[in-house]
Amino acid sequence: QVQLVESGGGLVQAGGSLRLSCVVSVGTFSSLTMAWFRQAPGKEREFVAGISRSGGLTHYADSVKGRFTISRDNIDSTVHLQMNSLKPEDTAVYYCAADFAPLRATKTSPRDYNFWGQGTQVTVSS
Repeated sequence: QVQLVESGGGLVQAGGSLRLSCVVSVGTFSSLTMAWFRQAPGKEREFVAGISRSGGLTHYADSVKGRFTISRDNIDSTVHLQMNSLKPEDTAVYYCAADFAPLRATKTSPRDYNFWGQGTQVTVSS
């Protein structure tokens, strides 16, 4: 059983930064492709960023490129999302997701990921 627990959400002013973390309780963390999604009220869950098993390959949604950075620590079984230059439109519940299939550029649908955390709220005020 793969369990994911997110942390690091909160309230921040526009232009500020937050760092989200996701701890994964599984003995084979390095076998998992990891990703962050977000869901704003009344909207569908959308892909934010993904990272390959080794951490050598990353993908980002166009809306966050240059502002967000995904990283992972395969020793601590943790994935991070550093969010800079936050905008009010970044307000959403952010979810950590995992899957044993390898990362690919098209792996951006929630259906592509089998394991999910409970989510952490990020609110950006204007």
